[in-house]
Amino acid sequence: MDNLTHSLAGWALAETGLKHRTRKGLAALVLAANMPDIDVFFGWVPWAPLAMHRGFTHGFVGGVVLMPPLLAGLLWLLDRWQVSSGKIAADAPPLRFGWLVLLSYLGAITHPLLDLQNVYAIQLLSPMSEEWFHTDGLFIVSPWLLAMLGGGIWLARRRERGGPALLALAAGAVFIGANIGISAMARDALVMSEPYPQPDRVFASPAPLRFWKRDMIWRENGVISFGHYDPLQGALRVTGQGASVPDNMALPLVQQAARATPDAVKFLAWSQMPVARVKTQGCQATVTFADARFTGPAMARNFNTVVNLPAC
Repeated sequence: MDNLTHSLAGWALAETGLKHRTRKGLAALVLAANMPDIDVFFGWVPWAPLAMHRGFTHGFVGGVVLMPPLLAGLLWLLDRWQVSSGKIAADAPPLRFGWLVLLSYLGAITHPLLDLQNVYAIQLLSPMSEEWFHTDGLFIVSPWLLAMLGGGIWLARRRERGGPALLALAAGAVFIGANIGISAMARDALVMSEPYPQPDRVFASPAPLRFWKRDMIWRENGVISFGHYDPLQGALRVTGQGASVPDNMALPLVQQAARATPDAVKFLAWSQMPVARVKTQGCQATVTFADARFTGPAMARNFNTVVNLPAC
């Protein structure tokens, strides 16, 4: 999810009354809710689980177990420095380190739970496993969830009561759960449609505004297919959108290109629906790797890598 959504999730938790448990409680919840995205600054490191976005820092070990105490420790050190510098008012609430650690854990847990909801997916078990997990419950920027969380925070601060924030969090959880159910219906509709495909991978991406609709993509025997699902138009129906295309990943030249450069290896370790386009001119071949989940004109420019190889 976008970092505004992550921040609002941590802020909404704080407005339920948790921010009063300790000094810097609000900071702990908001920062912890964004903390796993620190991996975007480590793409250069040689350790793949950390270099890959939504890997180690988004999993149970890195993001949920190890990082929250580090954040709490940094906030405690900041507070000690502020106290020694006279920047903390004498009547300020006390700092309770135990609560600071607990709130850091609570904020951190919200991050993988939210990122789990979109088709970008996360590696929950990194570094023990490179398996990607996703529920397809939300578009990567959900205006509906933003409105719920933002409205709950505004009402809670205006009324100086935690009830609206708690209600917003509950409404967001119900909204996400309902959307996970719609995506499950979309996948069921796919395998029940003639000629009864048996895909090895399926993604059902929600639309940003019309959240009940799903843009579907699936892979079967090396062929990528696209579709559209709308539960409001008849009983569980999947309608095709465009022709199916081969992913070309089994071609010998593509297999060679997949190992030719560090960028290609890294891209294919991240990609869950890779497709390759091969273009040859004379004795030069160009293999462009992309991910079929992100095939729109704006997205395709950002989610691909190119490998040049001799073709003769």
